[in-house]
Order: sequence, then structure tokens, then C-alpha cells
Amino acid sequence: MLFDCLAAQTPDPLLSLIGEFARDGRADKLDLSVGVYRDDEGRTPVMQAVKQAEQRLVDGQASKSYLGPDGDRGFAEAITDLVLGAQAGSRARAMQTVGGTGALGLAAGLLAAAGGPRTIWLATPTWSNHVPVFAAAGLAIRTYAHVDPATGGFALDAFLAAAEQAQPGDAFLLQACGHNPTGVDPDPEAWETIGRTLARKRLIPLLDDAYQGFGEGLEEDAQGLRTVLAEVPEALVAVSCNKSFGLYRDRGGALVCCGHDAAALEVAMANARTIARSSYSMPPDHGAAVVRTILEDRALTQLWRDELARMRHRLRATRRALGARLAANDPRLGAIAGQHGMFCLLPIDAAQVARLRSQFAIFIAPDGRVNLAALPLHRVDAFAEALGDVTARVTT
Repeated sequence: MLFDCLAAQTPDPLLSLIGEFARDGRADKLDLSVGVYRDDEGRTPVMQAVKQAEQRLVDGQASKSYLGPDGDRGFAEAITDLVLGAQAGSRARAMQTVGGTGALGLAAGLLAAAGGPRTIWLATPTWSNHVPVFAAAGLAIRTYAHVDPATGGFALDAFLAAAEQAQPGDAFLLQACGHNPTGVDPDPEAWETIGRTLARKRLIPLLDDAYQGFGEGLEEDAQGLRTVLAEVPEALVAVSCNKSFGLYRDRGGALVCCGHDAAALEVAMANARTIARSSYSMPPDHGAAVVRTILEDRALTQLWRDELARMRHRLRATRRALGARLAANDPRLGAIAGQHGMFCLLPIDAAQVARLRSQFAIFIAPDGRVNLAALPLHRVDAFAEALGDVTARVTT
């Protein structure tokens, strides 16, 4: 029989925490595992800009017919301008995808379809779904360290060593901002070095842009990505709207192909359509239509920017408070305050993670990743005290 022949699968440890958290009956439980923004009441709110855009769609949308494999063209153009800048349109083509993961899947398919043995290089640690996505496309995977253990900053030397080993045509996955899970991003000078190195070695950057607006600001968070694109002849960009617009369940995303040769870009897009057709065929409409409606209206755009800025400022306040609190016991952890995005990575082991969950009802990812965007400012001290307790108890 078919089902009897299938191999048992190990549950995704991060997704399994969703069920464990739901079943936990403690009133003071705290979910810092799944990467969603939550306010101080633990809710993931719908942005007012999104609500208003949705109402406009309800009132004016005349059809639910298929969009075609490219999806919403207005969305694709608007999101390209947001990420790459308004001057980049002449050297970019974009199509809507099923979230940022769908964009990564299409990018992986393009790399595999280009022929020959092809390797993608990933910095480690990285988002837990990166390896499965690229392995499923049949790409060889090699890794290099993302964090310099001596400084706690981006390990530029490790990147440069990996680039020297790579073969022309290999791809390098780079997270554009708010690195998941570490919160450690390259500085502007490092981004320039990265771009020049990729160009010199004829390597292909795949830029994963999932957290724009949660670091220093919408424009600031795009500067590293744009610096790389200014240096290289070709690149792929995977964009997620799930975080920046709070559209987690609506799966808004885009794949952007960048290059100077217009004919080659059209071939790349034709291949991406073929890959999409054999996977999900055509993307869903709603999330992309919401984003397009916001970005095409000046007032809605400003409302969205203001809401995102408030979320970012709250997140940065949490970072500063937690960094200062933890630095009192371990000065190395003070670096959390100056990192970017939604996440930080704590140097704790599986036993300590389990103790946080069992004793304090605090759920974090098995590797020690903490979603700071879900940590209420008024619970920073309690979280720091719980962390101090479990590390002291396990190590003494």
C-alpha cells in the first residue's frame, strides 16, 4: 500500500512548539518561539492600513478570476520599488509568489534549472527552513560561519574565505537585514566588500528580504541589499511581506530577478513561471492586493509607515532593555541591544531551553533563538531572571 511505504518524518521542532504552547494551561505563558510580531497584550494585530485596504477591496473588487502565474502586476512593481528603489525598475523583473518561502523555492528552482553542478553557500546559523528549501531543489549546500566569535559581529573573514573557495556560478544566500536567528548584520563597509567580492568571483547573490522595516528603517534596511545589487551583473531577491505588513496568513511575497540584459531577464522570468506552474500554478490574490492598495495610495502608505515605525521602536526598546539587563551578568550579551530585527540567539543549550519551558512557561526555539518582537517590555526583567535561573541551575 502507498501510505505504508512512506517513511516516518520527524516533526519540525519549531512548528511543534505551536501545539505545545496551545496546550499549556498556565496563564502567564509566553511564546517567544514563532517569528510573528506581538504587542504588549500578546496579540498579533491587523494593521489599520491593512484594514482600510481590505475594505476598499471588499467595496471595489469585481472579480475573483485567476491572476496568472505572475500574480498581481501592480503589486510586483510596487514591491520592487520599495525594496530596490524607484530607479531599479529598468534592471529588474518581478512576479508574485506564495510568501517569501515561495520566492526562495522559485529561486532555488532557477538555480537548479541553469544546469551543471551548482552549490549554494549558506551562512550558519541561518533560518531553519533555508536548508530544506535548497536541498529539495537538488542544490549542493556548503556553509560558513555568520558570527565572528571574537567580536560578536558579522564574520566577514569567513565569508571571504568561502567566496575564494566557491566556483563561478555558485550562489550565496544573504539575508538582507535583521538576520534570522542572530540579529547580526554586516555593516555598510562589509556590504561593499561583499558586493565587490561576489562580482569579482562571478558568484550569484540570492538576497532574502524578509524583515525590512524592523531594523533601522525601511530605507536603511534596504541599503545593504542595494549596495550588493549595484556591484553584481545578476542577482535574485526573495521578498516577504508577511512581517512588514503583518500578513502572515495571507502569504504575500515576490521573486525579483535583477540584471543588465533585458532579454536574459525575460528568459529568467519565463523559467520562473514554468517552475511556479508545476508547483502552485498561480498565487493567491488577497495579500498582494492589500499591499498594492497600500503602496499605490499616499495616505495609506504613510499610515502603514507610521504603524511599522511604532512596531520597530517598541522592538528596539525591548532590545535595549534586555541587552542592558543581561549584560549585568554576562557582558557579551549586551551586544543584543545593538543588533537588528526581530531575533537574537542566546548561548544556551537544549536542557536550558527545556527548563525555561517547563518551569517558567517561556517557549523559545530549540536552538536558543528568541523572538524579541513577541517579548512585552514589562516582562523583560522576568524573562532575564528566568534565564539567569536556568543557566545557573544547569551549569552548577
